[in-house]
Amino acid sequence: MSALLSITDLSVKFATKDGEVTAVDGLSFDLARGRTLAIVGESGSGKSVTSLSVLGLHDPRRTSVSGSIRLDGEELVGATEKKLRSVRGRRVSMIFQDPLTALAPHYTVGEQLSDAYRRHMGASRAAARDRTVEMLTRVGIPQPKLRAQSYPHQFSGGMRQRAMIAMALMCEPDVLIADEPTTALDVTVQAQILDLFKEIQQDLGTAILIITHDLGVVAEVADDVMVMYAGRAVERGTVTKVLQSPRHPYTSGLLGSVPRLDSDPEADLPPIEGFPPDLRNLPPGCLFAPRCRYTHLVGPACEEQRPALDVGGHSAACHLPGSIQLHLHSDQLTARSST
Repeated sequence: MSALLSITDLSVKFATKDGEVTAVDGLSFDLARGRTLAIVGESGSGKSVTSLSVLGLHDPRRTSVSGSIRLDGEELVGATEKKLRSVRGRRVSMIFQDPLTALAPHYTVGEQLSDAYRRHMGASRAAARDRTVEMLTRVGIPQPKLRAQSYPHQFSGGMRQRAMIAMALMCEPDVLIADEPTTALDVTVQAQILDLFKEIQQDLGTAILIITHDLGVVAEVADDVMVMYAGRAVERGTVTKVLQSPRHPYTSGLLGSVPRLDSDPEADLPPIEGFPPDLRNLPPGCLFAPRCRYTHLVGPACEEQRPALDVGGHSAACHLPGSIQLHLHSDQLTARSST
């Protein structure tokens, strides 16, 4: 299956008063039409920075972006602002993490949705209003004609999120990026939004890039998963393989920290000991090595050599032999049940 969105060797660096921060380091992945890729990892791993790079939303005065981002074969890195504006909202849309701050407070929801449609599609005011009502209906907002005249602060959290989804889908984009789309939403609303993503993909064939730390969301909607740590991809594969048979110690640690129905409710959840590396001064070896419980099985290579992520299939950027990788999660669960 050919890639609709193809990212190759992407690096993003920020200039700060304390030194240059490498937020994304040599990231590569493909996303095909009609597929959902979930990017997971703890805060600061580079998930949101990656998504903003696709849309060219970093400040060029203090940000260095290198590598390649191709949308249907067309290069976006280094593209003009005029070109990027034609892509944003029309071919690639984004649902931002906090809809209250992403939506303009001084304009009604309907005005904001209509404006996006008119700019990209050249539609009349009447056609844009009709499209706005259609999309608000589609995302499940009651009384859409009336609610289109409301301001963002007059919507509940779940309704604002739905309005953001409606805005993102106004022009039926090829790629939908969802950054923590269910954060701070109750379980019922979360389930409704995830079901909506599935319906959208079935109807439009949209490629979805979902950024989250919630592994339950990943299991619900994703086809493939990429795990990021300190700006790099450390594991990649289908959702079934990654969640059921993780090959990287970091992925295994993430899964081990999720409550399980068959575990002791009184037992503490095992944390991943230590802290992520300083992105201003990355070590030469495996970035996870200082927190890894398996380095004694490998030796100096963990501290001296940066492991690579193989292309294709289920792979992990780890020096551990494959036979050990296959048993990582069972070891984690055994250790957890014995505590």
